[in-house]
Amino acid sequence: MLHQDDLKWIAKTSTELNTVLQQIARYADLAKRQKGDHDYIDQLNQQVEIATQAAQALLNRVMSMILENTSGKTLSARVPAATSSAPGADLAGEAEDSTEGRVPMITPEVAMLNPDGARELVLIVDDEPEIAEFASTILAEEGYKVIVARDGFEALKIFQQIHREIGLIILDFFLPVMDGDAVFEELKAINPGVDVVLSSGFAEQNKIGAMLAQGLRGFIPKPYTREKLLEQVRSTLDAPRRQTR
Repeated sequence: MLHQDDLKWIAKTSTELNTVLQQIARYADLAKRQKGDHDYIDQLNQQVEIATQAAQALLNRVMSMILENTSGKTLSARVPAATSSAPGADLAGEAEDSTEGRVPMITPEVAMLNPDGARELVLIVDDEPEIAEFASTILAEEGYKVIVARDGFEALKIFQQIHREIGLIILDFFLPVMDGDAVFEELKAINPGVDVVLSSGFAEQNKIGAMLAQGLRGFIPKPYTREKLLEQVRSTLDAPRRQTR
């Protein structure tokens, strides 16, 4: 059986392969628009499409294996039962719909900034230390509880454990191993009602559009100011949820 580090390496490699193939496809499309006979470009596009699908399938399969390895008995051993302090509490009812007045269940290895904050818990997923520190400090100063994840896998592991406690996720688009759109799909698989705001200096408009159609709550371009960050966070948390298919 493959070690989890091996699985992560495979996932990282397949993601890089997929990115390169997408770039090749773009260049091939540009060449196709030039004058002349470009039948070989059509063939190249077909092969690139096949390879892209294969790489994506590999990534999806590996991700499923990794998520399975980080769930189940591992999580149950680390996360206290939600009913331990209130026997008979209904996880599927009020506890799932509201985080007000509750103390988030955090494992020892997950650091929370401003754990006694009066406002919602925000998960920041960003591999740029300066931006993560900037955003987390601002939110903590405004009374939010904050957790920072450095990549998609760390974010998914945290979300699996305490997704009922997280009010909002600020998700970077370009991340190590897996990009934001892939992380978003996995978050939705865990909790279809997850509230996510995408953050990026550059992202393909078609991918942002697809994420919005799937329930993305907003987009905040980088670099952002203190005022813009706080405005986006508060407006997203206060806005009614849209019904998505």
